[in-house]
Amino acid sequence: MLLSNLRHFCWTLVLFTYRDHKTIVFPVVSAFSIHSKFYLMSLQTVFACAAAPVESPTRLLYGIFWTWLHLLQACVSNQYQNIAEDTINRPWRPLPSGRISQKSAAVMRWLLVPICAAASVAFGQGALIPSLSLTALLIAHNEFGFASHWLTKNILNSLGYLCFEFGATTIMNSGSQLDVIALQSLLCSCLVILTTIHAQDFSDIDGDIALGRVTLPIYAPSTSRVFTFIALVVWSDILGLLWSVGPRSHLALCGLGGVVGWRFFQFRTRKDDANTYLAYNVWLLATHLLPVQARWNVLRF
Repeated sequence: MLLSNLRHFCWTLVLFTYRDHKTIVFPVVSAFSIHSKFYLMSLQTVFACAAAPVESPTRLLYGIFWTWLHLLQACVSNQYQNIAEDTINRPWRPLPSGRISQKSAAVMRWLLVPICAAASVAFGQGALIPSLSLTALLIAHNEFGFASHWLTKNILNSLGYLCFEFGATTIMNSGSQLDVIALQSLLCSCLVILTTIHAQDFSDIDGDIALGRVTLPIYAPSTSRVFTFIALVVWSDILGLLWSVGPRSHLALCGLGGVVGWRFFQFRTRKDDANTYLAYNVWLLATHLLPVQARWNVLRF
């Protein structure tokens, strides 16, 4: 009985974070096997490895754990008040499927705040400040309702990603001060997320309408798709030039961005948008790997 309850609890935690593994906890192998069920490496971990780089395997594991723990806080915070949306868009999640009650999820949501802060203290201010900042952003996003408008939602999402990436990068760098490459990487990532993260909203339109949210795809249905296409191509070109990757690498990145952007523009069913969002995460992963060129000159071809 105890083992069964423990298994149920652990799988509930996994289901809270399952969909967001594609963006926050996303495996390197997903570039080759996008439908893999078990995600082993976080996008922020990949970013931190490229931007920091990693001091040791132990630091890598610390960074993965810190990222997942804070992802859990974000997911529980996002989901415990929005059962109606998940009932429409993701009925398999713990709350709409009945695996956990709303009251229990609310308790978990606020317990995770001190748990995440305590887990960050050991790594110094470089992890504690992003942890506390993420908590503040989540309160603004959910409890204060800033997620109801596309502009404030995108701003909060981009700052949230910055918290994840700054914390993971600092942990993997043994708490040392980040150099110019790492800081430049963080800035680029924040701007890319700010201008493209609405890609996750195309497949969630029905649920967002039910909650009264005004995401960019709802506010500007056609224009948002054109903008996404342009943004992915332009960012691919800018980042390729900024990180001085080789001509073939640059062309491949621009081609990937163009294909993903074209899919958002051309294929508009909910299923199509969900599949294109998976492809968007492959592109996002590629952009987060570009700092390795500045570290090791491995993308010169």
